[in-house]
Amino acid sequence: MELLYAFLAGLFLANGVPHFVKGITGQTHMTPFKRVSSASLNVIWGFVNFLIGFFFMNLSGESFRAIASLDSFSWSFMFGVVFMALSDAWLFSKPNARLPWQKD
Repeated sequence: MELLYAFLAGLFLANGVPHFVKGITGQTHMTPFKRVSSASLNVIWGFVNFLIGFFFMNLSGESFRAIASLDSFSWSFMFGVVFMALSDAWLFSKPNARLPWQKD
């Protein structure tokens, strides 16, 4: 379970970054709630992702210092980060990007 928690921590922490950054720079960005969400909603959604990521990191019983050890825990965490980063890059690079449940 520790490796799954590390993967999920990396996934949520990485997903929080684009939402938080777009939000604090005053730009709109897609969230699960709307295709074009306000900057404020993106700050909140990014922060929620950070909280969930920290929650999973806490569940793992490891600290962020463990990521630098390059053991199976850190590789699982980094795989979660890269997986989410590539997924976001693929989705957000599409001009008409939307999640399956979002209508135009």
